[in-house]
Amino acid sequence: MAVLTLSDACLAFGHVALLDHTEFALETGERVGLIGRNGTGKSSLLKIMAGLEKADDGQLQIQSGVEVAYVPQEPSFADGATVFSTVSEGLAEVKALRERFEAHAEGDDLDALMTQIEARNGWTWEQRVDETLQRLRLDASLPIAGLSGGTKKRVALARALVASPDVLFLDEPTNHLDLDAITWLEELLVAFKGSIVLISHDRAFLDNVCTRIVELDRGILRSYPGNFKAYEDLKARELADEALANARFDKLLAQEEVWIRKGVEARRTRSVARVKRLEDLRKTRAERRDVMGRAKLEVSQGERGGKIVADLDNVSKTYQGRDIVKGFSGTILRGDKVGLVGANGAGKTTLLKMILGELAPDSGTVKLGANLQVAYFDQMRDHLDLDATLADFISPGSEWIEINGSRKHVMGYLQDFLFSPARANSPVRTLSGGERNRLLLARLFAKPSNVLVLDEPTNDLDIDTLDLLEDLLAEYPGTVFLVSHDRRFLDNVVTSTLVAEGEGLWREYEGGVEDWLIQSKRAQAMAANKATPPNKPAVSAEPAAATTASTAAPATAATPKRKLSYKEQRELDELPGRIEALETEQKTLNDKLADPDVYTKEGANVGTMHERVNAIDEELMVLLERWEALSQR
Repeated sequence: MAVLTLSDACLAFGHVALLDHTEFALETGERVGLIGRNGTGKSSLLKIMAGLEKADDGQLQIQSGVEVAYVPQEPSFADGATVFSTVSEGLAEVKALRERFEAHAEGDDLDALMTQIEARNGWTWEQRVDETLQRLRLDASLPIAGLSGGTKKRVALARALVASPDVLFLDEPTNHLDLDAITWLEELLVAFKGSIVLISHDRAFLDNVCTRIVELDRGILRSYPGNFKAYEDLKARELADEALANARFDKLLAQEEVWIRKGVEARRTRSVARVKRLEDLRKTRAERRDVMGRAKLEVSQGERGGKIVADLDNVSKTYQGRDIVKGFSGTILRGDKVGLVGANGAGKTTLLKMILGELAPDSGTVKLGANLQVAYFDQMRDHLDLDATLADFISPGSEWIEINGSRKHVMGYLQDFLFSPARANSPVRTLSGGERNRLLLARLFAKPSNVLVLDEPTNDLDIDTLDLLEDLLAEYPGTVFLVSHDRRFLDNVVTSTLVAEGEGLWREYEGGVEDWLIQSKRAQAMAANKATPPNKPAVSAEPAAATTASTAAPATAATPKRKLSYKEQRELDELPGRIEALETEQKTLNDKLADPDVYTKEGANVGTMHERVNAIDEELMVLLERWEALSQR
């Protein structure tokens, strides 16, 4: 039975209908993921369902006695509040009832108050707050003002959960959470006994939590059973069918338009019905809302940089007595796509600034490559001028932008990022969070670069834009540094991952998040095996004959071959060319030295030539040994 029903809902801002006579029903125990393009009205719809706002038209019905709780995208807190006092706000009505009972105000019906308090378990509300804080791993005494964004999100969630709601509404719950916190939140929501409606663009999160996906598309809610992967498959087929039906409709309309223009024969009495059908076709076509266009992302590429972007040797950095980076060494090459993963406050931004030469290490050395042109995307949106128009923000003082040698008008460039010409002169402050991120990306990509630094670029971006951004970064010829907690996005983009493993230790893993998890589990298993005492008897279910046979086997087993990493494979591919170049250089020098005239013409350089020939011999020996080692693996 539905705990919440929305019927014939309408909502419009200006001439755009965000909700167009749409329907929605939420069943008991469902976990619904609400998705859609930025600016389509998802947050407004969530507030309408939570009873915080009203639709222009339509009806919202909630079962009697059903408690709802809402956690906004950017929660607000009282000045000077602690974690305990903030979470207690979720039980404000229960606290007020008990305070009235304890005050014994004149005229109060104490029996009625006792009944209400008992019905809401109000006698032990402090214990309920403590239990919720323990469950969400929060310290009750901490002041809210000093908490990180992720911890504040957890406090807001505790404030909602302490009242034991039947329906929980969450707007972008994974924003500002690190990977461990997202995994924890997934487990919490899956174990939640009530119903959930959440807005999220984190595809892995939607896959792991949701039992149904609901898409807000052109004012209508469309429901897809299952998780996000099931939605993707169904949606692709649905869009293909819609495109085919629209093509047939447009072909029929075009044929009828040709017919009506033939003149007199189209206006005979017997053709009145056909004329009426044409009018209906025109009306239907005018009312049809086509699928929104996709953003067209293109990066302005700078000059080609050196082969090495940065070489770090045993670098360390401490802050207020705490190790942020400790003894890290690594080499970043041109074309690498590097993800940085770690808990909030682990030092991802600090390590990134040291790699780019913006921050000097306390010890160790950092060598930067030549001709680095860095374009930086800041998750805090510090560079947004809220009073500037969209056009001025993208191209101050000019109507044109140059992208990879071609000029483009700023209006057309904004359209590529799904901003209509009518909005080009609107102030930045009128944009939603996702639209602001898209605008920042538009300005970032207009700047020539050969190194892209993206600090949490996925926050608030819709799923379609994320897909396009993935494709763009994969094809980008320069180097990419990506700080993100979106597991699917990292897996689809990066070639290696720098992971904070605690106490300032950082380790590089080839591949994305899934590769890191597999490799780290493998390393833990190997460490556990090494820790097992050697004299401990092994338990075997094999028959005795097999055991006897095994004793005849050699004592040393062959070590399994390890797959080449991305950098090693690239090195192996380049080695034949490097060897060939050295051999060609050596042959040229030997040919010169074999000519008797060289000793009279270039006598001063003969010694240098002999030294270079000997040096090439040593270099070739090193490269051939390296080539043999990599080839065997």
